[in-house]
Amino acid sequence: MVNCVVHNWDGEEVGQATLELKVAKEENAAHIVHRALVRQQANARQGTASAKTRAEVRGGGRKPWRQKGTGRARAGSIRSPLWRGGGVIFGPKPRDYDLKMNRKERRLALRTAIADRAEDMVVVEEFGDKLPKPKTKELVEAIARWGVDPQSKILLILPERQENVYLSARNIVNLKLIFANQLNIFDLLNADKIVTTPSALAKIQEVYSE
Repeated sequence: MVNCVVHNWDGEEVGQATLELKVAKEENAAHIVHRALVRQQANARQGTASAKTRAEVRGGGRKPWRQKGTGRARAGSIRSPLWRGGGVIFGPKPRDYDLKMNRKERRLALRTAIADRAEDMVVVEEFGDKLPKPKTKELVEAIARWGVDPQSKILLILPERQENVYLSARNIVNLKLIFANQLNIFDLLNADKIVTTPSALAKIQEVYSE
């Protein structure tokens, strides 16, 4: 069970929030979270890098000079990998980097990562109505009141899209906004601080409880 202090818009403590998630056993936790992280980063790779072999490089069909008598090393093509402008030996070719991981394992890794970041989680009362119009400066000031350095890497988790919050947050360089049903391992581990709301925690509980 994860217990978090709830702050209001002004940074004052106004209550408690809990999040109860089934996590991996301590001896397996690091391994399963690492596997999920490697899978996400590998699956994000395009795999489109490609280099031409000596058979694919244009030209080089004629032997550049005769086999013997020139005093130079024998050569059969100007597109040999030993030559400038030649083919590439064992160069990259388009490939699929996707790694497979069972859905239950992925969700277990995600729950484990959430629970592990509990100490870095800041829960704030719903603040959408505090921003009647988009105002990045006001959101930055509020983040500082919540005890979070605005210059640190911040992950803001909301239950759903709130237009004024989204427009206020998108200009903050180190802040990333995602929704509670779109969590991923990399963002959870990469952030220095995680800012969320009680309704977002409830959504996380609903979506990832099993």
